[in-house]
Amino acid sequence: MASQAAEVEHPRKAFGWAARDPSGLLSPFNFSRRETAEKDVAFKVLYCGICHSDLHMAKNEWGFSTYPLVPGHEVVGVVTQVGSKVEKFKVGDRVGVGCLVDSCRTCQNCSEDLENYCPQYTLTYSAKYKDGTITYGGYSDSMVTDEHFVVRIPDGLPLDAAAPLLCAGITVYSPLRYFALDKPGLHVGVVGLGGLGHMAVKFAKAFGAKVTVISTSPHKKEEAIQHLGADSFLISRDQDEMQAANGTLDGIIDTVSAFHPLLPLIGLLKSHGKLVMVGAPEKPLELPVFPLLVGRKIVAGSGIGGMKETQEMMDFAAEHNVKPDIEIIPIDYVNTAMERLLKADVKYRFVIDIGNTLKPSS
Repeated sequence: MASQAAEVEHPRKAFGWAARDPSGLLSPFNFSRRETAEKDVAFKVLYCGICHSDLHMAKNEWGFSTYPLVPGHEVVGVVTQVGSKVEKFKVGDRVGVGCLVDSCRTCQNCSEDLENYCPQYTLTYSAKYKDGTITYGGYSDSMVTDEHFVVRIPDGLPLDAAAPLLCAGITVYSPLRYFALDKPGLHVGVVGLGGLGHMAVKFAKAFGAKVTVISTSPHKKEEAIQHLGADSFLISRDQDEMQAANGTLDGIIDTVSAFHPLLPLIGLLKSHGKLVMVGAPEKPLELPVFPLLVGRKIVAGSGIGGMKETQEMMDFAAEHNVKPDIEIIPIDYVNTAMERLLKADVKYRFVIDIGNTLKPSS
């Protein structure tokens, strides 16, 4: 159920765009950020990616949005101030913040650099800090975040391209690494060719894998192979094509967030193959068990990544020139971008040019 939060007045004035209700319509919003504490990094936001979850949250489609809601968890910019005990960053550094801004720091997951699986993590927007104040995201001019949840952007990576890596990038990088699908010569399938899917193709290729894209859209074949570098393409509705590819994949990263059948995908796996879900369909999917038994196959899930792995992913992307395909937009185009996102009309990630287009008068 959606809730309304009273704005708590902090010392640092901030400005952004917010949704006020489940219509999801975004408009200019004055608010405030906390003062920079001893372990905090304050930075001027220059770019922010638009994630599909921003759309879900703006419209309260998951049922836990708090309004006013400033979306954005693919946030990059330049450090303007650091607290007295900050060790990793200095003024002028290029930095980013992804989906998390806090966690308990004491549970087993946190101790193993898996803050993303902490039962008490704090999301970058529409969540509550320990002091009860609401978090606001990166569709705004500034951020103040504990240094533990700040990622360094390597010099070789353009800031606008770095933004989507903080959610879309780590969401596919983490399962490729954890499920050992990061070895040269393996054959990896990618289901869906959107913001997540196109990054899965790029990272899998950078790891040296052979990549097959699986899609319901035949018109995406040329794009997948010629532009993104996939090795082959399967139309998931073509039973003959799917049948011919049965038992050929070591693993599959499934990025689709709509209802879809799993049985044909499980059939594509070799014995011991892994089908890893990173999309989040609203309705439960049917999981046939018998095909899992006859090949000791695994269906698993994965959600973003911990802070150590997110930094590792960012460094890997810079070293191997892995960058998302982006469309840069001004902030006043954001509602139109949301409508286009709903229709999958973007290749493959919108990035808001916050630094040049977000003005207090906008």
